[in-house]
Amino acid sequence: MMIKKLWNLSFTYTLIALLSGVFYREYTRGIGYTEATNLSLLHTHLFVLGMLFFLIVLALESIFKLSQQKLFNGFLWTYNIGLIVSSVMMAVRGWLQTQGGELSRAVDASVSGMAGVGHILLGVGIVLFFFNLKGAISSKA
Repeated sequence: MMIKKLWNLSFTYTLIALLSGVFYREYTRGIGYTEATNLSLLHTHLFVLGMLFFLIVLALESIFKLSQQKLFNGFLWTYNIGLIVSSVMMAVRGWLQTQGGELSRAVDASVSGMAGVGHILLGVGIVLFFFNLKGAISSKA
């Protein structure tokens, strides 16, 4: 059951990554934007932190039964929320960059603050993942 859930997560992030890449390319082309933007980074971040990471977790689940560890649900929720918040803020910042002009300090601070919260949650999720993996390895040994 958990392997299917992890596959679904990986596939969902794959679709979002693909869509974000198409959006970046077509949107910036459509408005004639040629400068650097965070929208160009979103595609790769979602592939690595979403698709690839959950494929690795899926493989480790099949070997070590990670989901049987008590920290697994905490890891899964924290990591996913962190990735979603970080990705949304990357998209927001990228879109704001394409609008031209300087961002107000309040808007810039708000986007940076929320992105920071997302990164903190990602970091906590990764730490929980490693504690979970360590417990699963210890249980199997």
